[in-house]
Amino acid sequence: MYIVAIAWIYVALLATLAETTVVGGVLTFFFYGVAPLSLFLWLFGTPARRRRSAQRALRERMGEDDGGNAGSDQ
Repeated sequence: MYIVAIAWIYVALLATLAETTVVGGVLTFFFYGVAPLSLFLWLFGTPARRRRSAQRALRERMGEDDGGNAGSDQ
């Protein structure tokens, strides 16, 4: 996934350098590079975020189950 992001930002940077004005270059870099790339990374990062959330919830449940009896020596 990261190789696609690196390639995309490279192409956007080259397109930015080909612009004739600074404002055009900045707008090209933002709308052709940063905005689509952030959307891409957000969409393709969703499964990893879900897995981390599920693992965090599982750890919290496991901690709650053990946490009540862990400190007592009865």
